Amino acid sequence: MLDVLGDHPEAVEADLAHHYPEYGPGGPLAAYFRGEITLRWLRVMVEGLPPDGATARAQNGHAWQPIDYSAADSRDLLALLFTAFVNANRDPRASAMPYPEPGWRPGDPLPEDREAQTEHNRAQARAAYAHITAQVLPAKG
Repeated sequence: MLDVLGDHPEAVEADLAHHYPEYGPGGPLAAYFRGEITLRWLRVMVEGLPPDGATARAQNGHAWQPIDYSAADSRDLLALLFTAFVNANRDPRASAMPYPEPGWRPGDPLPEDREAQTEHNRAQARAAYAHITAQVLPAKG
């Protein structure tokens, strides 16, 4: 039974109750326990849940759909094309406009996490430099 519900049983239950209200209180899961539907039919319903439901969000860790990724790619491409156009038509004596960073997508670190990681890397580099110079340079004393 738990194999049918997967790793996120609460999300599956919420989706089943939302998409199959005709089964009454508790949805298809309660109907299964009342003996009104078979385990096979419950599995078919779970496997047929839509890709934008609570189950998909729980599995993916975000609510982005392919159209959201496509929109983000289009926005990034438009920003690149705009920058290239401005740079191609700028005054030759003016400095070029810097190219924009790609927009955030699920799975990318948040800006504050990226800053903390950068500072951590700098601290490690300073410590490594101090360690190497302590071994190579003569001790002062």
